[in-house]
Amino acid sequence: MALSFIHRFEKGAEPNARPLLLLHGTGGDENDLIPLGRMIAPAVSLLSPRGKVLENGMPRFFRRFAEGRFDEDDVRARAQELADFIEQAQIHYGIAPPIALGYSNGANIAAALLLLHPQTLAGAILLRATLPLSQTPPVDLTGAPVLIASGARDPMMSPEGAARLAARLQQDGAIVEHRTLPAGHELSQADVTLAQAWLRTHAPPAPK
Repeated sequence: MALSFIHRFEKGAEPNARPLLLLHGTGGDENDLIPLGRMIAPAVSLLSPRGKVLENGMPRFFRRFAEGRFDEDDVRARAQELADFIEQAQIHYGIAPPIALGYSNGANIAAALLLLHPQTLAGAILLRATLPLSQTPPVDLTGAPVLIASGARDPMMSPEGAARLAARLQQDGAIVEHRTLPAGHELSQADVTLAQAWLRTHAPPAPK
């Protein structure tokens, strides 16, 4: 079965644990977040697709018109495409609905998945995210755990944009923890420590 995204899949030592879906930032690929995923959750399976959009040769998960100005029609189309891939991968690899671990552009497509296809993810860790869509219909995210980690000095994804995302997810029933770290757009050890602790207490168990 040929899956619809170039990707990496690494089976974890605890194959029944909830897997992580790794979603890279602009210019990354399917290899980019594997080390981060292993640091945060050493024993779980990892599914890491490569974004299909190229911006000046750099992979992304959706198009943008300019910095901070997203092509919302493309966000919706790409979120559908990614949701379909995740469904295919669940069958192909025999895994449960994953928890997304997304950074920057990857965090924003994960947020779009939550807002448009709420059944696709079991939760999400959104590192340097903002609200990717100006309007979305209500969906049922009751009890879905979401961690948003912003950088206080981030010039690209402001804590205010992340706060709007948190509010939208909470409106739909998600249990959101939004933390602002003393960092910029780059990731830090504080992100790793925060994500590790959050996963230990908030990750839903995989279905039997």
